[in-house]
Amino acid sequence: MDDEKILALFRERDETTIVEVRQKYSAYCGAVASRILRDSSDAEEALSDTWLAAWRSIPPHEPKCLRTYLSRLTRNISVNMLERSTARKRGSGDAAVVLDEVADWLVSDKDDVEDSVNERLLTDALNDFLADLSDIECRVFVCRYTYFQPVSEIARANGFTENKVKSMLMRLRKRLRTKLEKEDLI
Repeated sequence: MDDEKILALFRERDETTIVEVRQKYSAYCGAVASRILRDSSDAEEALSDTWLAAWRSIPPHEPKCLRTYLSRLTRNISVNMLERSTARKRGSGDAAVVLDEVADWLVSDKDDVEDSVNERLLTDALNDFLADLSDIECRVFVCRYTYFQPVSEIARANGFTENKVKSMLMRLRKRLRTKLEKEDLI
């Protein structure tokens, strides 16, 4: 079923919506959750929370790209679960390291107007930053900071050494930080 039909089911509050979303996006969103959480039962819980969050937010929210919207919900839910589990000393894997690398740039989840504006400005700046990168730089950056892939996996997938990936990520973080400072976002 295509995304427009699924969104129509959401608007109609049809209970088959979740079945359709689960069928179409479980593998994709499951990979996002698994990459962050590194635990299949936690990833499964994050997926269930994602479907519930989508049910609650569509409508009134009308995503332009359902796949991206569900992926973002999954990522945010998974990161929140990871933070809770880390606080309880259950271990955190690479994801905690990744979050530490960009902790200064994360925007609060509060539902306040200033935070919404800041999040939108930050999103626009990040999109501009990614658009200016070469294909390989963009791929490396997204693999690390969206999908939480370990440096070793990124290196292997792209035929690089781990040191090259680490250097590339460090330079990209510096460039992004400079851009965000220039635009007064951090």
